[in-house]
Amino acid sequence: MASTLIQFRADDMEKLEAIKICDKLGINLQAYLRMCLSRLISENGIPFSMNVTEIEDNQAIRTMREISRRSAENGLSEMSLEEINAEIQEVRRNK
Repeated sequence: MASTLIQFRADDMEKLEAIKICDKLGINLQAYLRMCLSRLISENGIPFSMNVTEIEDNQAIRTMREISRRSAENGLSEMSLEEINAEIQEVRRNK
């Protein structure tokens, strides 16, 4: 199987941190990147969850949580896409 060189730029500090983490896992950075490519292909998408646990104070996340809480309190958490769009249209009409 033929192989090809893939290059990209990374921040120096990020590269060093990534190398340290890989070393702790017993692999090198190149092996990790090959694993990422293999998983991307096998999953046919991003092979990891994209969490926002580090951004707990993000305004958008606080707003989404508040909306979810209010929706559950008002029995609206199971709305269909059509119902959501109708609500949006109603609000826009009343402006």
